[in-house]
Amino acid sequence: MATDYYAELGVRQDATGEEIKRAYRRLARELHPDVNPDPSAQERFKGVTRAYEVLSDPDKRRIVDLGGDPYATAADAGGSPFAGGFGGLGDIMDAFFGGAGGARQGPRSRTRGGADALIRLDLELPEAAFGVTRDITVDTAVLCESCSGAGTAPGTHPERCDTCGGAGQVQSVQRTFLGQVVTARTCPTCSGVGQTIPHRCPACGGDGRVRSRRTISVKIPPGVEDGMRIRLAGQGEVGPGGGPPGDLYVEIRELEHDIFTRDGVTLHCRVSLPMTAAALGTTLTVTTLDGEEQLDIKPGTQAGSELRLRARGVPQLRGVGRGDLIVHLDVRTPTRLDAEQERLLKELAKLRGEDTPQLTRAGSGLFSRVRDAFNGR
Repeated sequence: MATDYYAELGVRQDATGEEIKRAYRRLARELHPDVNPDPSAQERFKGVTRAYEVLSDPDKRRIVDLGGDPYATAADAGGSPFAGGFGGLGDIMDAFFGGAGGARQGPRSRTRGGADALIRLDLELPEAAFGVTRDITVDTAVLCESCSGAGTAPGTHPERCDTCGGAGQVQSVQRTFLGQVVTARTCPTCSGVGQTIPHRCPACGGDGRVRSRRTISVKIPPGVEDGMRIRLAGQGEVGPGGGPPGDLYVEIRELEHDIFTRDGVTLHCRVSLPMTAAALGTTLTVTTLDGEEQLDIKPGTQAGSELRLRARGVPQLRGVGRGDLIVHLDVRTPTRLDAEQERLLKELAKLRGEDTPQLTRAGSGLFSRVRDAFNGR
C-alpha cells in the first residue's frame, strides 16, 4: 500500500507548494532531534522529511496523485513494469527513446539525507566496567532555523531553472552517420534540481543547514571495551536542504590502568611478596574495582603462583555475571643483606641442608621417570 504523504504532512491533496513548505517547517520545528529527543519523534521527523521531499517534487507528486509511490519497486506496485515509476505515456516514451540508458531522467530533490558522524570518548577502566553517563560536545551540521532547511531568504521561494526549464538536465543533439544521437546531462546551473534559489538564506547560504556545537548526553553500558562503537540514531549531520540527519557513533577508547590489565571480562594484576612472606605465609591486601579485599597467602607459596578472585572482573556486556580477577604472585629475593641477616640465612640454610647446592639431573621429572619405566631402566 502506498504511503499517504499528504497525511504525513497534514495537508490537503490540493495544497499549494507554499502550504506544503509551511507545513514541513512547522513540523520540523516540533520534531527535529535537536528540539525533541524522543526516539518516536525522530522517526516521525524522517517520515515528514520524506513526505516533503516527495510532495515538493512535481514529478514525484504526480506519481502519488496517480496512486503510486515513488519509492516502490515494480514488484511492490503489483508487477507492472511501469507501476509507481512513470506518470504517463510521455514518461514511457522517454524510458524507451530518451535519457541515459532508458532510465527516467528528471529533477532530483534538493533534500538529501545527512552523513554519519564519529567522535571518540576516553574512559577509565571503572567507567568502562560499570557504565557511566557522559556529556559530549559535537560539532555537526544542524537544521537552519532561519529557513527551516529551505535555503531561501525570508519571503522568497525557489524558481524554475531557466537553463533546463525545471527538467534537471539539458539535452544535446549530434549528427552522426547513423543519424541523430540525443544525449542528456545534468544541468550545470541547478545541478539537476530543476530549481534555483535567487535569494539565498543569509544564515546558511542556501544549504538549509549550519554548523553548530552542541552537547549530548551519552549513556555508556557496563562492559564496553576499547574500540567498541555506540550508535546514537539521528544525532549525526543534517542533510543538504534540511534532509534527515545521519547517525552519531561514539567510539570507546579505554585508558591504561595503573594496576590492572584487561583481557575481555578478566582482569589481571601482579603482587610482589618478600621471600619470607612467601615461605611463612601472610595476609595480603589487594585492591579490586569493588574496593580492598584480604587474601590469605599459604606458607610455601612459590613464585608464579596465581590466585583467582571470582566475580571481581568486568561485567558481561549485555549479559549476566562478571569475569574474574587473577592475582599473579612474584616472590622477591633480597639483593642486599647486612651481616646479621646473612648470618641468620646461612644458619637457616645449614639447618635445612641447603648450605651446599645440589644439581638436579635434567629430565628427572615425572615424564622422564615414566619414559625410563618404558625403556626398562
